[in-house]
Amino acid sequence: MDNQTQVTEFILLGFLGSPWLQKLLFVIFFLIYSTTLIGNVMIILAIRVDPHLHSPMYVFLSYLALLDIGFSSVTVPKMLKDFLSEMKAISVQGCFAQVFLIMSLSVGEGLLLSVMAYDRFTAVCHPLHYAVMMRKQVCAILICSALLTGFLYALLNTLLLTTLQFCGPNVIHHFSCEAPQLFKLSCSNTFANQMVIFTLGSFLGIGALLIILASYIHIISSVLRIRSMEGKRKAFSTCTSHMIVVLLYYGTIFFRYLKPTSKDAEDQEIAPSIVYFIATPMLNPIIYSLRNQEVKRAFVNMAQRVMKWKLHDIFNINNLSLRMLKNMST
Repeated sequence: MDNQTQVTEFILLGFLGSPWLQKLLFVIFFLIYSTTLIGNVMIILAIRVDPHLHSPMYVFLSYLALLDIGFSSVTVPKMLKDFLSEMKAISVQGCFAQVFLIMSLSVGEGLLLSVMAYDRFTAVCHPLHYAVMMRKQVCAILICSALLTGFLYALLNTLLLTTLQFCGPNVIHHFSCEAPQLFKLSCSNTFANQMVIFTLGSFLGIGALLIILASYIHIISSVLRIRSMEGKRKAFSTCTSHMIVVLLYYGTIFFRYLKPTSKDAEDQEIAPSIVYFIATPMLNPIIYSLRNQEVKRAFVNMAQRVMKWKLHDIFNINNLSLRMLKNMST
């Protein structure tokens, strides 16, 4: 083992194709990434600026938007760079850092979605006690717990990953580094690594999913007991956006990791990975902005404020110009 050459970098094959196709893909994914950044930043700013959106539900949403920005930024900028370069290499340390960030943000987002489900359960099923049950201290603990759990999970798996040796080959048939792909390239025994990822990942993923399912089972049973149709519609409207995001998040995960393997498994991983890493962070703010009237209203108010600021600046510039002309004439 010691006489074998140690790998110092990995090659991310990503999307194969002619140079013109690579440039076309660069434009497409650049536009998607730009939309992701703009949409999620607008969500964060709208929640920050509008005092009506300072409730726990929207505070959680702002952190979800922040995680989406980070999650997309871990993979897409490197992928965009590779579209325009012949050598699609990434250092071993850079690959490990990418694995750490992907794991941390992915687990943190999954747990945050369960926290948001619990928040909706509290709002619908215990409205009189909502202010107490979801006070600021509780919200801060829930957010920190979700993010810290993701960090510790990623840290443990990344430290175990650094104990492996890579002697070649060093080609990854993907546009990003993920632990299962590195296990295939390692010349060490990866059984312990795989067991830790599988057991802890299953525990955290299934646990978060059970919290979401239990929350929505109680929500649906409570809503069905509401007599007025308007009351039912209002109760469901506060949960619809979150339910769509949850289905998109877990649906992609299940498709990626629970589908049957085949000879073309490496090629088949690209499409669901695009949805998971690139499309989902872009779609989340669109889903919330289209389905939530308060977020729409906040966007309109923010746009009106920006227009007022611009008109105010233009007015001040015109006044300054008139004063300068007046002084020059005198």
